[in-house]
Amino acid sequence: MLETQAKNHFPEQSITRSGIGWEQFINIQKAFADIPGIRLMYCEGVLEIMPLGKPHEFICHFLNYLLISYFVHQRIRFFPSGAYFQILEGVTEYQSDLSYSFDSDKDVPDLCIEVVITSSGIDKLRKYQLRGVPEVWFWQDGQILVYCLVAGNYQLRENSILLPTLDLVLLCECVQQNDPLQASLQFQTQITST
Repeated sequence: MLETQAKNHFPEQSITRSGIGWEQFINIQKAFADIPGIRLMYCEGVLEIMPLGKPHEFICHFLNYLLISYFVHQRIRFFPSGAYFQILEGVTEYQSDLSYSFDSDKDVPDLCIEVVITSSGIDKLRKYQLRGVPEVWFWQDGQILVYCLVAGNYQLRENSILLPTLDLVLLCECVQQNDPLQASLQFQTQITST
């Protein structure tokens, strides 16, 4: 339901260009610095310009709220780092929508999450692989795809290795509800009863 709203209210697609040098990327990034609602990602010569609309931001913020509720309930020591710039100079620069380190604050987060509203022609996992992020989630079409880094490559998994008791189906159902208060209460009830 949110995905349909997103497509109706924000039909623009990401723009991807290859053959872009690092210095070109830095100059393009400067040109976009004061334009709200746009995010740039660079990885090994490929530039992606992504529009961020209200549905994207709603999902990010609500997902963050529910996850933090879960971390607190489970007494998981967490360090949110949000959408800070993750950089390997000359190679990649990007921002995840959400990112968390567990047990201690780390330069490379344990978990990065991207909310994918518009399609992209870029290998979104590659940037995380270059930084060595242990687990990456993609919210897309109302579900969460979980990728875990194993021997330098990502493997698609049904559940999170980092958060094995988290019910991802419940999480997705709650994020998609039209009433955030009701969804929050449902999520709280479910995680406290398990």
